[in-house]
Amino acid sequence: MKKDFSTQWNASKQPRKQRKYLANAPTHIRHKFISANLSKELRKKYGKRNFPLRKGDSVIIMKGEFKKKIGKIDSVDLKKLRVIIGGIYRTKKDGAKISVYFNSSNLQIKELFMEDKKRLESINRKAGEKKVKMIKETKTEVKKIIKEINPETKEHVSKKK
Repeated sequence: MKKDFSTQWNASKQPRKQRKYLANAPTHIRHKFISANLSKELRKKYGKRNFPLRKGDSVIIMKGEFKKKIGKIDSVDLKKLRVIIGGIYRTKKDGAKISVYFNSSNLQIKELFMEDKKRLESINRKAGEKKVKMIKETKTEVKKIIKEINPETKEHVSKKK
């Protein structure tokens, strides 16, 4: 495998190459690594299974010591691929509170922070794909209905061409 990061790299069974891909990835690709699955309501609403986490998203913790606790994301660390959730702390022996880091795979998004332009664009892009698919399906249905009603008109049009 090359020393530089390659977007063309597909996959490998070798763990060292997988670690290297994660370690050398640029930030615009690393952002996709910090994705969490959406709740069932959001899946139906947006037609997507997961979304990259952003500051301000409301999430529920699915695994670990803080399971079933809900909080908003305070910060996303792209370098170390971890997330800090506000209001969730671990107390040290001297009484100091330390924020806890979470892996994105242990979180589920309950509410999306919608004030981000890029996020709105990605949701609209997905919605646009659905609309195009629906339009194509309706066009084919209309063509089938026309064929059933007037099979002669279809033959007549094809002879002219």
